Amino acid sequence: MISRTEALQHIAALPALDEIERVPLQSGGGRTLASPVLARHTHPPQNMSAMDGYAARLEDCALGAKLNVIGEAPAGHPYAGSVARGQCVRLFTGSVVPDGADHVVIQEDVDRQEDEITIRDAQGAARHIRAAGIDFRSGDELIAKGTKLSARQLSICAAANHAELEVWRAPRVALLANGDELRPPGTELEPGQIIASNEYSLTALIEAWGGSVINLGIAPDDPIEIKARIEGSEEADVFVPVGGASVGDHDHMKTVFSDLGFSPIFSKVAVRPGKPTWMSKNAGRLVLGLPGNPASALVCAHLFLKPVIARLLGGTDLHTTVPANLLAPLSASGRRESFLRGRLNHSDGGERVVMPASNQDSSLLSPFVTSNVLIHRPIDAPALDVGDTVECVLLD
Repeated sequence: MISRTEALQHIAALPALDEIERVPLQSGGGRTLASPVLARHTHPPQNMSAMDGYAARLEDCALGAKLNVIGEAPAGHPYAGSVARGQCVRLFTGSVVPDGADHVVIQEDVDRQEDEITIRDAQGAARHIRAAGIDFRSGDELIAKGTKLSARQLSICAAANHAELEVWRAPRVALLANGDELRPPGTELEPGQIIASNEYSLTALIEAWGGSVINLGIAPDDPIEIKARIEGSEEADVFVPVGGASVGDHDHMKTVFSDLGFSPIFSKVAVRPGKPTWMSKNAGRLVLGLPGNPASALVCAHLFLKPVIARLLGGTDLHTTVPANLLAPLSASGRRESFLRGRLNHSDGGERVVMPASNQDSSLLSPFVTSNVLIHRPIDAPALDVGDTVECVLLD
């Protein structure tokens, strides 16, 4: 049994997939950039009006001054000439500011009669012009290689004139539930049977972390059936069997993968919940075995599967931890590093506070419904009282 730190060191040593694919911009959300995004043009490309009004020379805009309106320039239709002394051009938000003008008088500050305006509010300084290149200039690096793309980044990619993006290929993660007792949701259960729930939460997490899921379904406790599921998924980069990892007479998962040429990296991790977590590899393919108990599977997915996917995408785990003060006492942690489900909030005074779930049994899913953190308890951590500080791993 190795420590979590040692397990993460093994994960950090994994090679990245290093396979690039081009995807349409609209498919880039959640993908990881394989090359930086450079601006293909300057934005805005010309000086643009930030308001509806009139382009003029500031020096002509004294209170009571009268200016001749020599033209109009709606957005997308620039005025071809330039603005001379005593002249102005009608503009709208997004219009190109014509040559010769250094100020936009907003329409609320003028009175207009025919083709003449009168300045009725003092203009203190040149305003309401967005200068060319104020956002970015052609050739600027806008987003670094290795960035996981969100909606905010996709917007600037579009503004920089990218219709496609180079991203790392999403790791293909094959989920395989194991157990004679497991049945899919919607089943009328017989005595001894339970619903297989891990697939749905793990699928959502894997996709959120940048992976692509291959669902291998539920395999019974039969080595031949398990082997057939694995051999039929040659495209998988990572196998994630859930269950069948202990040492009982009906736990076949490790043996089957060993028979298929997977060499063990580690077989147990000193964490609670999740001690049966294990990892093996074979010719560039990986297997990360998770415990079958739902809480154990979810906790260990956060602790180990998230870093695996991040590493295959060329990065590192992006867990965020924050300190918080306990709202309930905790007992000493013992010889394994513990991760307790809890609910993080803010007190009336603005400090972070966390309430541990009342029941931390590894078979229970209900504590996860309201939990948004894992409370980290180091090995041999002492008992803590209300108000003591703990580190919390953010789940959302």
